[in-house]
Amino acid sequence: MQQLILASSSPRRKELLENLHLQFEISSSNVDESFSPDLSPSEAVMELAARKARFVAEKHQDAFVIGSDTVVVLDGDILGKPESSEEAYEMLNRLSGKTHSVYTGVAIIAPDSEKLFYEKTDVTFWELSHEEIQTYIQSGEPFDKAGGYGIQRFGSFLVQKISGDYFTVVGLPVSRTVRELKNIGYVLPY
Repeated sequence: MQQLILASSSPRRKELLENLHLQFEISSSNVDESFSPDLSPSEAVMELAARKARFVAEKHQDAFVIGSDTVVVLDGDILGKPESSEEAYEMLNRLSGKTHSVYTGVAIIAPDSEKLFYEKTDVTFWELSHEEIQTYIQSGEPFDKAGGYGIQRFGSFLVQKISGDYFTVVGLPVSRTVRELKNIGYVLPY
């Protein structure tokens, strides 16, 4: 039986794969997540996804390994995960009333090949009041998420509309990932 490994400790990515009825294991990849400022957002997320997947694949050479990384981009600036309430407030205030792009890169490492790709989704926020931003920060949600928000839970009230794949914003474009897994030789249960 083929072994599938998610190279991520993200509870959101884990849940997305579980929803697909795939049997997989989790192996976190504690890799350096810095990248060259010369990289475009799409190049950056694919580079980081590949770094995570390759780290795990070195220890599991017969497995199919999925690595993923997500960034939020506004006005050409890549917004990572906020490290403080002040940084979260600054990010959310910048995103307020504007459209930004979410890029998720995916790397699938197979025993004899590798596939890198990314998806991009545009997200438009409502105009947010000071109180709405503060309430969201107090929820604790912003701190482990690129751009300081998650679309799938309490942060959904920030979002006016999206254009593209919802799951790209959550952190793993599931439909494309399943198709690429199949293309690279993984036998799906359906």
